[in-house]
Formats: sequence, structure tokens, C-alpha cells
Amino acid sequence: MNQGVIERYRAFLPVSEKTPVVSLLEGSTPLLPAPRLSRELGLPEAAVWLKLEGMNPTGSFKDRGMTVAVSKALEEGARAVVCASTGNTAASAAAYAARAGLRCVVLLPDGAVAAGKLAQSIVHGAEIVAIRGNFDRALELARQASSELGLALVNSVNPYRIQGQKTGAFEVAEALGRPPDYQFMPVGNAGNITAYWAGYREIATRHGLGLPKMMGFQAWGAAPLVLGRPVAEPKTIATAIRIGRPASGEQALRARDESGGMIGRVKDAEILRAYRMLARLEGVFCEPSSAAGVAGLASEAKAGRFKGAGPELRIVCILTGHGLKDPDTPKSLPHKWTTAKADFATLKKILGRNG
Repeated sequence: MNQGVIERYRAFLPVSEKTPVVSLLEGSTPLLPAPRLSRELGLPEAAVWLKLEGMNPTGSFKDRGMTVAVSKALEEGARAVVCASTGNTAASAAAYAARAGLRCVVLLPDGAVAAGKLAQSIVHGAEIVAIRGNFDRALELARQASSELGLALVNSVNPYRIQGQKTGAFEVAEALGRPPDYQFMPVGNAGNITAYWAGYREIATRHGLGLPKMMGFQAWGAAPLVLGRPVAEPKTIATAIRIGRPASGEQALRARDESGGMIGRVKDAEILRAYRMLARLEGVFCEPSSAAGVAGLASEAKAGRFKGAGPELRIVCILTGHGLKDPDTPKSLPHKWTTAKADFATLKKILGRNG
């Protein structure tokens, strides 16, 4: 039975017996082998594995950190939490604040949040402030609200968030029996790659195991870590990583350098290709931003990075959020759709034509 992140990894988290645990039984998400995707990319059949973080309670990886952040906020006497978000953090903060009985204020870029995520913030009772600006400006205001109004900030700049999110690395290593050789993942505000690297380093220290190469990918129009400068107006279909000034950027670059990995960028067309490939080859529906890491993997495989790799190669792709977070994107993709009379003769004709 899933105990939730805090109870499962209590010994490795900054909690005590005095910490009131606020949990929705997050974590323990599947690590799914992807043999058809592996073959499609020209890799050994057992090479690629998918960490399905969309199976968390609010449909994204954010729940791992939010359980710790909200629990500690409650322990420290907070009466309200605040966050800036492109959607997933807001959804998670709203749910965990509701569970804790805390007021929740979320600052969202006006008109730039996918429908599924916005729906979650609404239904959980968050107070939504739509900012006429991008995520980076919203985060500045959330920091100010925390400082001047006494609201507990639960963005990934909160160290408790990183502590909770590092448990994803623990689960990957436990499922594989060791850390992977490579980990591919999307990078937006860069807290998740920072957290996973912290988790893998803890595993290496405790058990003397190897470390993966951390392979992070940003969207082409929102790639400040690749360009080496902030992006004033980030643009990408992948709304969750549409961020021009990552709050954890320096830590992400450190993870890249210490692991011998990379942070690259992929075009929206590549992201959508990977998004569709996951759904068609493996039956996995993730939100577009989640597919950025898989798009990066496809690019690196095509460039020959894994040429000559043996059957022991293990690559984990972190799929950060569920596809239902963004229900509008699939409508823009080519698909078969026929409206017909309700009789079998018509159906038979259509099926014969489409077969």
C-alpha cells in the first residue's frame, strides 16, 4: 500500500514527529518499460523506461514536493500559502492547501494556463490572480507577497519542495535496482532536475552506486539555460516549461556539469512528435512539456550518442504530467474523425474505407 512520500522516506526528509503530515498518498508512481519506443529509436529493447509522474494525485510531479512544503508550512504556523505557476504548481498547491485547511493564493500568467490545470485550481478553492505578464513576473510578485504579507511561498525556491521531489530518484533506483545510465527530462523552472540530482547523489553516498548523466531539455523558444541569458518573452506550446528565468537555473547547470550530462533545447515540432509517439507506441498520454525529454532523447539517439550500446543500457525519461492537464493540444493534431448515420451499412462502408 502506498504510504505517501513523507511516510515512505521519512528518514531522508526534513520532518519530525511534530510535523503534521499533509498527504494525498503521492509518489510510488510506475516506472514503465518502453520496448516499442526503444526499438523506434534504434536502442536495445530494454533501454528506455518511463517514469509516469502524471499518476500522482493531482496529475504531476509537483505533489512530491508539495506534501513536504505544505506540511512544513502547517508546522511553522502558516495560515495561507502562495505560489506563481504555469499551472501544475497551482493545481498541486490548491489541492494540498485544501487538504490542510489553508488559504491558497495562486498567481497565473493571464491566458497562458492549460484548461485542465486551471480547472484544478478552481475546484480546489484557490484564490486565482491572473497576472498580465509572464510566469517570471508572477514569481516576483509571489515572493513579495510571501515577504510582506506573511504567506508561505510553495514554489520550488522553497527548499522543502526540492526535498520532496528528490524522492523520485529514490523510486527510480529502487525499481531498476540501480540508478539509470541517463535520465532525460524537461526543464522549465529547473527545480525538478535539481531535485533528482540531489536524490541520486544521496543514493551514491549511502550505497556507493553510480550516478546518471542528467539530460535536461528546454523548449526552443524558452531556453535561457542553453542561451546563457534570460528570455524576456518565452514562447512554446509546452506551457509548463514556458519560463524565461528559471529560479533554480544555477543548480540545474551544476547538475549538468557534475553528472557529465547536458541541457539542450528542442523545437515545438519535435516535442509534439515525441508526445504523439509516446501515445501511439506505448499508450502513454502525457502533457506536451513532459515529452520534451523524450524529444531530446530522440535527437541524441539520432546523433549517435548511444551507438554500440549493449542490452544493459538503462535510460529513464521523466514524464512530469498527465495528458489530461492539457486537453486542447490533441485537437490540433491530425486524427481520424467521421460523423455518420447510425446504421450498420454506413459503418461498414466507413470501416472498409479506413481499413
